[in-house]
Amino acid sequence: LTGAQDGSVRMFEWGHAQQITCFRSGGNSRVTRMRFNYQGNKFGIVDADGYISLYQTNWKCCPLTGTSPKPYLTWQCHNKTANDFVFISSSSLIATAGLSSDNRNICLWDTLVSPTNSLVHAFICHDSGATVLAYAPKHQLLISGGRKGFTCIIDLRQKQQQQLLQSHDSPVKAIAVDPTEEYFVTGSAE
Repeated sequence: LTGAQDGSVRMFEWGHAQQITCFRSGGNSRVTRMRFNYQGNKFGIVDADGYISLYQTNWKCCPLTGTSPKPYLTWQCHNKTANDFVFISSSSLIATAGLSSDNRNICLWDTLVSPTNSLVHAFICHDSGATVLAYAPKHQLLISGGRKGFTCIIDLRQKQQQQLLQSHDSPVKAIAVDPTEEYFVTGSAE
């Protein structure tokens, strides 16, 4: 699966010389992150306009009609930009990271309810925008990085921020959690 600066999203398969499906054509907002759910049957994309779109992976283009797959869910999760997201547990719960004018830059969404009621909780952290997210399922923790180099640890069970750490002097661009969830590593723009 590839996402591009022109907003296009294409799926390729080993052994095929060409793409097997174009989920989104060029001319859309820049793709900022794509992720598969744990089961691999869904994926999502977030873009520079603050939207998230969720798709089924088993959809293939119909050569007779030329129709493109449509997302089964699309909504604006941040009113300025969306930078990252993670699937939480069953894939119906999603956390997003981005920049919103009200500083709700980390949001938790329930995809099984209507978009107007889907916001479960919003966290006011990273006042200049959240750049990256990681999820630690065993401890139910959300770890986010921000533009000013801070890392925030959020307890999803209690829906509250646990810690805010100054990790870097530049934007946090990557977070990795070890499989045992004993530690996490952050990487910055510098």
